This record gives sequence, C-alpha cells and structure tokens, in this order.
Amino acid sequence: MSIEPKEVLEPLKIADARQRIRHVFVRDLVLMALIGVHDHEQDRPQRVRINLDLAVREGDGGLEDDLANVVCYEQLVAGVQDIFDQGHVGLVETIAERISEMCLTDFRVRSARVRVEKLDIFDNAQSVGVEIERFNAEV
Repeated sequence: MSIEPKEVLEPLKIADARQRIRHVFVRDLVLMALIGVHDHEQDRPQRVRINLDLAVREGDGGLEDDLANVVCYEQLVAGVQDIFDQGHVGLVETIAERISEMCLTDFRVRSARVRVEKLDIFDNAQSVGVEIERFNAEV
C-alpha cells in the first residue's frame, strides 16, 4: 500500500478557536550551516532548510495591532540564525532540539514542531533530516 503525496503534505491543523490557539509558522527558511559528522562537513557550510510550527496561546486581551501581543516570526528567524552562528554542530537532531528550546522560552508557545533538513546530501533525494515536536513545561 502506497501513501499518496497529498496525505503526507497536508498542512498541520494547529489553530484552534475553542482553545484560543493560534498557529504561528516559518516556512522553508534556508540558511548556511556548519553541520555534519563527516570530515568533509567540518569546515564547508551547507544549505539547511528549517520549518517551524508553533501552537501559540492567544492572550486574554485583544491584539490591539501591537507586536508585543504576538509571537514575532522575525524574532524566531533571528533566533534560528543565532543558533547557527554559534558554530559547528554534528547532528541535525541537536539543531532541532536547540531551536525547539528557543521557541519554547516564550510561555505563550504551547508546542513547537521543528523540521531540520540538509538539502545537498544525496543526488537522488531532495533532503534528509529530522522533525521533532516538543511541549512547553509551563503549560
């Protein structure tokens, strides 16, 4: 039995009006990273794609068109870049954990799903990587 691509690619259903949950996401962020366990990966940056899906608790007040009342995706992207700027990492799993920890420092983030993909590893595969989901201990 094969899985049809539309089943695999269906978007996450995170937003939930009844529980006042907003879906904040970053799609297909591509950065250069020093990542990998092999000798040839130690000093040669490679392309890595990041996807974030966050379940964010909405505040009791209104948005009031104020950036302070939302989880800012600009700050998320800057946080991911900061993690990559810290230097070489062996595993995509390590990067995914660090990114999820960064996302969960905001108490409004109930869960973070993080996908990290190395894009230029195999000629016959678009990407390889890992996806994790972590929950906020504050919830």
